[in-house]
Amino acid sequence: MTYLGTQPNNVKQNTGLYTPSEILQLTKDGSWGGSLELIQEQTVSDVAGFNLTNIKENVYDVHLLQFNSVHTVSNTSNTNYRLRLSTNGGVGFATSGYQYAVQDGSSAGAFGEVRSTSASEMFLTFTSDTDTNNANANGYCYIYNLGNPNKYSFTTLQSMAQINSSTNYMWFGGNVYPQANIVNALNISTSTGFNFDGHFKLFGVKEL
Repeated sequence: MTYLGTQPNNVKQNTGLYTPSEILQLTKDGSWGGSLELIQEQTVSDVAGFNLTNIKENVYDVHLLQFNSVHTVSNTSNTNYRLRLSTNGGVGFATSGYQYAVQDGSSAGAFGEVRSTSASEMFLTFTSDTDTNNANANGYCYIYNLGNPNKYSFTTLQSMAQINSSTNYMWFGGNVYPQANIVNALNISTSTGFNFDGHFKLFGVKEL
């Protein structure tokens, strides 16, 4: 795999051609397009929600949010996990104006969708467990244009959870906040107010 042409963020002088060994080294150095920079990592326990601030929206056009072992503290509560956006550094978060479309499917063969053009949050994932403590959700969400004052903020997502002792569910889809502004903080919480545990990582995706 080689690169022909130029790129605006060169960290290595070249003649317009990257050899495989140069690509490998740039990837190891975290300077090749698509490399990830860990912005912050949080392991939360028994919280109703938490904020991600200092998200480097002025550096990255694309962010990646990874989450794993997410579940309500009671392990018996049905709840959506939601993402909300802030334009004032986390002082307040928008509670209206979101839109989303998400498809779901279960290992038992049931399929459906959830959607809204006037939501109070972005959809992130879901957990439910009524008989065993298996309600862990795992997944990721790409977030676009947070630092661009001329574009809407979009997400695409995919997640998986075991919702009881015998059934798994998957979700994939996307969200949009159709207002062109700079978003500089994120909030993750449950739509029901239930407390939850989980491990979260926010990355910036480097461009060529």
